[in-house]
Amino acid sequence: MSTLFVADIHLCAQEPAITAGFLHFLRTRARAAQALYILGDLFEVWIGDDDPNPLHHEIAVALRALGQRGIPCYFIHGNRDFLLGQRYASACGMTLLPAQQVMQLDGLRVVILHGDTLCTDDSDYQRFRRRVHQRWLQRLFLSQPLRLRLRIADRMRANSLHANSGKTADIMDVNAQAVMTVLAHTGATVMIHGHTHRPAIHELPGERRRAVLGAWHLQGSAIEVTAKGVTLHEFPFGG
Repeated sequence: MSTLFVADIHLCAQEPAITAGFLHFLRTRARAAQALYILGDLFEVWIGDDDPNPLHHEIAVALRALGQRGIPCYFIHGNRDFLLGQRYASACGMTLLPAQQVMQLDGLRVVILHGDTLCTDDSDYQRFRRRVHQRWLQRLFLSQPLRLRLRIADRMRANSLHANSGKTADIMDVNAQAVMTVLAHTGATVMIHGHTHRPAIHELPGERRRAVLGAWHLQGSAIEVTAKGVTLHEFPFGG
């Protein structure tokens, strides 16, 4: 049996091909797995569990169906959907995990995370992340009317796109020392993350590996862990 990891699906109503591809993945590849881990940015934006967006219900039904087949689903928040709460997780039948989780899989000690905390060279983003993860600010935002929350989220998205357009690719990638620090602190030999949209498996000093998930822009991306090792898969939405 295998354990599957995905991230950066970025589901939204404006991208029906991505939605169809992810639903197909849940009905096919995911059903052959022992467990599914979603490492953040399942949705392009999340303004609260009370958002009646039909897409949210459609995805919840599909994830719950996976759980009903005996395949548990776990979720780590990303930078797009860090407000996803227990109400929606329960509707999906998935378990919320902390920002960083260590596990034993097929003889490997693995640490999983979204990946944005590793991008320490992007100081502007790290300051922004610390600000929006303040619980009082999150509670204040979630107390606002849905329409206002959506306007705020749209403005923040536009500001983010503008800010990122002036940054180099290296600044927005992970910091090598941050990666090695997490591996050292956790004792893991394998790290799996998303966020950077740079799918690859990197060999690191000390016989360690960093496996990076791709974004679901034009195709699907998943990392599979089995007794044979760690494998990166990229596949068409219908395959």
